[in-house]
Amino acid sequence: MQIKPECITCIFSQALKVAKNLHLDKKSSKKVLDEAAKIIPYFDLEKDPPQNAVPMYEMLSKLLNKEDIYEEIKLKSIQKANTFVPFCEEKIKKSDDKLLYATKIAVAGNVIDLASEVSFDLKEELEKILDTDFVIDDFEELRAKLKNSKKVVYLADNAGENIFDKIYIKTIRDIFPDIEIFYFVRGKPIINDVTEKEAYICALDEVATIIDSGVPTPGIVVSLMNKKAKEIFENAECIISKGMGNYECLSEEKNYPIFFLLKIKCQVVAKSLQKM
Repeated sequence: MQIKPECITCIFSQALKVAKNLHLDKKSSKKVLDEAAKIIPYFDLEKDPPQNAVPMYEMLSKLLNKEDIYEEIKLKSIQKANTFVPFCEEKIKKSDDKLLYATKIAVAGNVIDLASEVSFDLKEELEKILDTDFVIDDFEELRAKLKNSKKVVYLADNAGENIFDKIYIKTIRDIFPDIEIFYFVRGKPIINDVTEKEAYICALDEVATIIDSGVPTPGIVVSLMNKKAKEIFENAECIISKGMGNYECLSEEKNYPIFFLLKIKCQVVAKSLQKM
């Protein structure tokens, strides 16, 4: 999905979010915005929004002298998400369709996004998601695909959200015990996306094989994958893609069995999905 003018505004506004989330003083905040503004003229209109966002975050990392800008916030997101695990597990346990409920819980977790245009309340989303239908509903196709798959790739998104990914993956493996699941994470810190560090903190290795994709963008770009990740990706019988960033990077990839699970958080993605 190529970048749109609205995306440029959104990416620039993320610099302000960094300043606010890190509680920078007025002078430092202006410096962050000044430097972010310098990058806008170099945005590539042939690339997707996540790829265009990378130079800005690299600049912010260097400016703030911090490799992982949102390190502490990611850990807090994980801690908060963990408090909802008993609620989610109980709902799935009592459900007549455990896979459907677990899928919905995974989608609800996608509200944890520091780069989105709008924000949502996690507790509220979890409480209402179970009684909410998917706007685009290919769930039965996903169920059928999982039933006939041995190797599944699961594309991670944001820290905290990975807690709900773990619940979902465990449910999938309980229902389809012969499935092998590969959990793809970012190659280095970018926004609040999951890297190997956050995956292991949440013990995702208990339910899946954690794979460092090598991708530095806040969304999986196939051409940027390392050799190991690309080989696994190319041979997967089913790919579950979480979040808007992954959708923005993969929505035009037609040669892979991808199922997108996401919460719509911007008008550009909403319009794109209306065309599908």
